[in-house]
Amino acid sequence: MFINAVSKPQQAGNNLLLDGNVQFVVFMAAGLLTPVLIWLGLGNDPGSQFLVNTLYPLGAATVITWYALSRLREYAKARALSYVFPVNFLAFGGALGVIAVLRLNYSIPLFASGAMATVIVSYVVTAYNRRLRRPHFIVAGGRSNEVRSEGQYLPAPTLKELEALVEAGRLNGAIVADLHHDHPDEWERLFAKAALAGVPVYHYRQVAEMQTGQVKITHLSENDLGSLIPNVPYMATKRLIDIVGSLVLLPILAAPFLVIALLIRIDSPGNPFFVQERVGFRGNTFKMLKFRTMRQGGAAGDEDAQRNHAMTKSDDDRITRLGRFLRKTRIDELPQIFNILRGEMSWIGPRPEALSLSKWYEAELPFYSYRHIVRPGITGWAQVTQGHVTDVADVNAKLRFDFYYVKNISLWLDFLIVLKTFRVILTGSGAK
Repeated sequence: MFINAVSKPQQAGNNLLLDGNVQFVVFMAAGLLTPVLIWLGLGNDPGSQFLVNTLYPLGAATVITWYALSRLREYAKARALSYVFPVNFLAFGGALGVIAVLRLNYSIPLFASGAMATVIVSYVVTAYNRRLRRPHFIVAGGRSNEVRSEGQYLPAPTLKELEALVEAGRLNGAIVADLHHDHPDEWERLFAKAALAGVPVYHYRQVAEMQTGQVKITHLSENDLGSLIPNVPYMATKRLIDIVGSLVLLPILAAPFLVIALLIRIDSPGNPFFVQERVGFRGNTFKMLKFRTMRQGGAAGDEDAQRNHAMTKSDDDRITRLGRFLRKTRIDELPQIFNILRGEMSWIGPRPEALSLSKWYEAELPFYSYRHIVRPGITGWAQVTQGHVTDVADVNAKLRFDFYYVKNISLWLDFLIVLKTFRVILTGSGAK
């Protein structure tokens, strides 16, 4: 019987560590209880201001860590375990920064013990969430075959067996189906019954997007993207973050910019900066600034020659020795901080394409221009997921990544992209 076959996933689904409230309690116990027990075990005063000054920033950092990791798991291609340490590092590093600014007297050993306990719990809880995910049963019919049967995504049992699980309250998982397909009435009733019983019933497209990190392009409609206008409240907040971040980083980057510009002039003759017309926010063109990484040379006047000149190929012989390093580390993109301040770009968003390439893609790919609904970015979802592409077939896939970003744009998706960007910089993947 299929009921016996799903007994293990059902037991996993009942595991307390899958409950968000339980996870919160575990995190707080690790971050706060550990240092408190150490303090009291040494016979110290429980009401000491020294202890209080340590616990407040510890508690704040622990909450931020718990919340950030729980939100990151919602997005496709989020390799949760690889982000545990960076999230903890940022949270507890920020707490230490606040302590330094406020000049609080605190205990370094107690702070370190709470931070270490939280890191350990983060890894344990994240590993359990990966291993004990609730099963998703895929109902055949329509386009539900686009959901890959892997991991916790399983083919659904027969109608009778699935109905028995729902009625017995034993389906601690989810049902995935093409809800636009004309299913038999018995299945339609089961979907309704499952939803009333508290069992999540997902349209196949939601799950397929979670697996791939792409929005499948069929036709431009609110059914694909939720809304043709992305997250409006966050867009205003995102612009504020862009401005503040740029103003903070610009004084820090000024001296390195001068050094890099000088090294580029020594490495090859010509202007150390490269300016190119790109298509950006709402389809407007702008002059994008980069460090020059190629030998200078003009393009021929005809359209095909300009398009070929704008493409960067693998092992392009125009790239200089220093330029290859700048591209691999993405340092060549940093001068775009000035484009961000001018409102032409954002730190995160779809990459702006050269004008000649953009015209070509728009002629070949339907809805290509919709990616301009948000500001282009120095880094983006397609860049950290797919890498650098220029061929039309690859750009079509890149467009699906861009649409996924537009549909799901949020602070947490941007945070995930930042973490992925650091990994890309360290590995040099996707560079040309």
